[in-house]
Amino acid sequence: METTVSTDPWDGLLLGAALATLDGDSGYGLIEDGALAWRDGTIVYAGPRHGLPDGAEARAGQVIETRGLVTPGLIDCHTHAVFAGNRAGEFEMRLQGASYEEIARAGGGIVSSVRAVREADEDTLLAQSLTRARALVGDGVTTLEIKSGYGLDFDNERKMLRVARRIGEVLDITVRTTFLGAHALPPEFAGRGDAYIEAVCDWLPRLHAEGLVDAVDAFAERIAFSAAQTRRVFEVARTLGLPVKLHADQLSDGDGAALVAEFGGLSADHVEHTSPAGVAAMAQAGTVAVLLPGAFHVLRETRLPPLDAFRAAGVPMAVATDCNPGTSPLLSLRQAMQLACTHFRLTPEEALRGASVHAARALGLADRGRLAVGQRADFACWQVEHPAELVYWLGGSLRAMSFASGRRLD
Repeated sequence: METTVSTDPWDGLLLGAALATLDGDSGYGLIEDGALAWRDGTIVYAGPRHGLPDGAEARAGQVIETRGLVTPGLIDCHTHAVFAGNRAGEFEMRLQGASYEEIARAGGGIVSSVRAVREADEDTLLAQSLTRARALVGDGVTTLEIKSGYGLDFDNERKMLRVARRIGEVLDITVRTTFLGAHALPPEFAGRGDAYIEAVCDWLPRLHAEGLVDAVDAFAERIAFSAAQTRRVFEVARTLGLPVKLHADQLSDGDGAALVAEFGGLSADHVEHTSPAGVAAMAQAGTVAVLLPGAFHVLRETRLPPLDAFRAAGVPMAVATDCNPGTSPLLSLRQAMQLACTHFRLTPEEALRGASVHAARALGLADRGRLAVGQRADFACWQVEHPAELVYWLGGSLRAMSFASGRRLD
């Protein structure tokens, strides 16, 4: 089938680099000596340089000659990047033998971050969180998901979501906000989990009415909330038309994956203990498995997610940083991809698709994740020759430049 290239002027044209388009169900979709053109924030040409029409360079508002590799902009589909302070002390405690659950039950963990967030005003919280978001963008991220969940009352959950929105405005990237009020039980509700869930269900419509919520999440686990409590939150989300996702089966098999799949959830995240029945439910619902190797690494876990079962069932696997102050203080999605290869034995292609194609699906975004005509002009240029190098090198600065909706990012 012959492809017709538009004759309208282009905003930009990038020439010379290899393109990893990911435009297909398998393979990198590599195009050597490629060309990428965009107009009004959308890709209008992605292919070989020799396929460009005559006079293409004259039609472009800017022409960029480069080398190396171009990929879709990376998509970090699971972060807790808005928080105050840090929990380096807990990191030290774990290395001295304390478990994640022991720290949480002793008043540390999520609740310690709640105290810090409540004490910070909105501008302070923004300033601290921007540092982390800039680090993620500096390593190729062009779309970022950010959860609330360290406020645990209406005003502070609202503050977190407002900060997340402001990050998107300041950095000129897409930020998708997720309401995670059901993250932990705040001290003022100690022993009253059902009452707290009732409060969460009251806050959600109010926050949604302010335009602050794109999706709803919960932490279904024995140290957090039960399946019944999680279901109550999801039912409110469904009445509002909001998609759901879930911190599922991280520490034990609580049938979390099956629960979120029942609601047609975008994703089940962590999933180290997900059962065969949970995998089957996810496959039927089209729910993405979001792998979070940063937390696996920091917590020194040994139970692997059911990766072969996901592959066999056709469950897409995304990869994210889980950037958070306690269990995954990870500021590079590329490093998360590397950890997914090392710990989970993902292939480099699976890792790259996990941070682009499948991550987009985990956020319900069909307009990005590939280099193809009609997709958003979100892309990253790397100082490497082959996609496998993105997960081969440990650390370092490999990004040459990146663009979101056709605009170059700082």
